[in-house]
Amino acid sequence: MSATAFNPYASFTVTSPRQFLYGLNPLAKIIAVAPVMVLLVVVRDLATPTAFIALSYALVLIGTRVTARTLLILFAAMPVGILVIGVSFSVWVDAAGVDGTAPVLQIGTWTLFAGALELGFATALRLGAIVALALIGGLTTTGPDLVRASVQQLRLPYRIGYTALAAFRFVPRFGYELSVIRAAHRVRGHHGGRGPLARIARGWGYIVPLLASAIRHAERVALAMDSRAFGAHPTRTERHLVPFRRRDAAFLVLFLLASAVIFAVFFPWQLG
Repeated sequence: MSATAFNPYASFTVTSPRQFLYGLNPLAKIIAVAPVMVLLVVVRDLATPTAFIALSYALVLIGTRVTARTLLILFAAMPVGILVIGVSFSVWVDAAGVDGTAPVLQIGTWTLFAGALELGFATALRLGAIVALALIGGLTTTGPDLVRASVQQLRLPYRIGYTALAAFRFVPRFGYELSVIRAAHRVRGHHGGRGPLARIARGWGYIVPLLASAIRHAERVALAMDSRAFGAHPTRTERHLVPFRRRDAAFLVLFLLASAVIFAVFFPWQLG
């Protein structure tokens, strides 16, 4: 019998070799971006966060399966969010601190200075860079693999990891149960009229059956975990392993090197 029949490693999503982010260990993607996200909190210039946004976009477009949802996030939601936050923060900047810069817009006695725009968009770009870096792992990592990697590499107690995972799984289950309850109410003709008050009344009617369904689901989950001796031993064997491979270490080192280059080139060190 071939040795491949006993391959213990987790079966990642089959993708093109270009979509390499799916095959990386979740911890490698988190550890790579975490230091940069922390440093971006104290960055105040425009060039540094812009460079990290470009780096994140390049990795997402090359290393993921590009879908309409991904394109919508990258080229619609992100730019609009940065624009709105930048303008909003610019309006709230104290004019006394930036009145030495050139005026951009004047309405009556109120003046918008270039310094206020710079501060506002520096904050917006900083937030946008943090979100863009989070997309590198967020778009290519599943909850179960993250829990497995945390248990196997970070030695997180499996009781905590898999309990948290089971709790997260309750959310989509509640969504499904709510759709079933709504369909049952519609079949029985419990429309309750229209308008905001009617919607509140219908929502109130969903609480009791949804709570009963949640209790039943929790009992079934607890019974399933007990039947598998969950928590009976300090360690637990894994059916799927999520190892930390050489490609994970290579990605981590290369990303940190690229981040160091960006800080060295774009960060205005003379302002420190």
